[in-house]
Amino acid sequence: MTARPRGASIARVSSKRKREVGRGERVLPGVWRLRMPLPWPGVPHGNAFAAAAGDGIVLFDTGYADDDGTRQLEFALAQVGFDLADVRLLVCTHSHSDHYGLAGPIVDAAGCELWMHPAWGHIKGMADDPDAALDRRIEVARQSGVPEAALAGYESSRRGASTGVARVIAPDRELVPGVEIETDVGAWQVHETPGHAPSHVVLHQPDSGLLISGDHVLGRVSPFFDYGHTPDPVGEFLRSLDLVADLDTGLCLAGHGRPFRDVPAKAEANRALVAQHLDSVRGSVANGPRTAFEVVESIVGPENLTPATSAWGLQMSLAYLDHLVAAGEVEEAEGEDPRRWRAA
Repeated sequence: MTARPRGASIARVSSKRKREVGRGERVLPGVWRLRMPLPWPGVPHGNAFAAAAGDGIVLFDTGYADDDGTRQLEFALAQVGFDLADVRLLVCTHSHSDHYGLAGPIVDAAGCELWMHPAWGHIKGMADDPDAALDRRIEVARQSGVPEAALAGYESSRRGASTGVARVIAPDRELVPGVEIETDVGAWQVHETPGHAPSHVVLHQPDSGLLISGDHVLGRVSPFFDYGHTPDPVGEFLRSLDLVADLDTGLCLAGHGRPFRDVPAKAEANRALVAQHLDSVRGSVANGPRTAFEVVESIVGPENLTPATSAWGLQMSLAYLDHLVAAGEVEEAEGEDPRRWRAA
């Protein structure tokens, strides 16, 4: 992670919340959903998917590396008749911890290759040196106007916390357009969809209309931008929505929630929500120079402000401000500490 605060993943799970357990279920003949537990309030689980491939499976995404290692993934695989030794190839839609965190142990156990987009390295700073990454996030938050008391509470909750990545492992092959993943249910084509993360791809089967969408489009409309790695993740996300909406998709296998249909409608709903957020940011900075943290309330709503939503909102706020600066609508005030933005 670079010098930017992460979103939903920064909040610890409450000790009072019932622990989720890995679960497996068939989606279609030869395709299985592996529902993996996550330690984040409001995001209790994420999905990996398995597709039949000869005498084993291709595994798409991994789940989060928690204290019990691969056990939850093993639970989910066992429910659909497989174990880690059956993984013939591991494919990650992007390198966030809930999609990549168990890559190392899976490759170790299965002896398989890992395929992932060449921009996967945005995870390395956070995973290799979590204390330094936390220090950078705290400094960016301070420069964004987050109060000292909130910074202290955030540091206390995060120092020494799990990164969700068992170990950093580089891909054996780069997932770029032109690469295909062969399975018994057909070949999956790679489409680059940055925005949520610079390493993000979706995997599409033109013949069957299946789409593995990672976190690019979900059944629940909830965009998130991993800020700080590219100049304009919002613009990247909007362009990626156009690409995915044009694919001939029947059923979408998303990184969170149940499979769903009508991907173009979900893409349009995401565009509408981003447009709404951008209007809120415009309205906030129109009333005078604002810090990124002051802009958060306009995105989240004062009634919804919590430590978790504020952290998510700060990352969104910074991304939206960069997008509006690139469009010439907003400018950063010079010489301000904390940083402030105003209408151009």
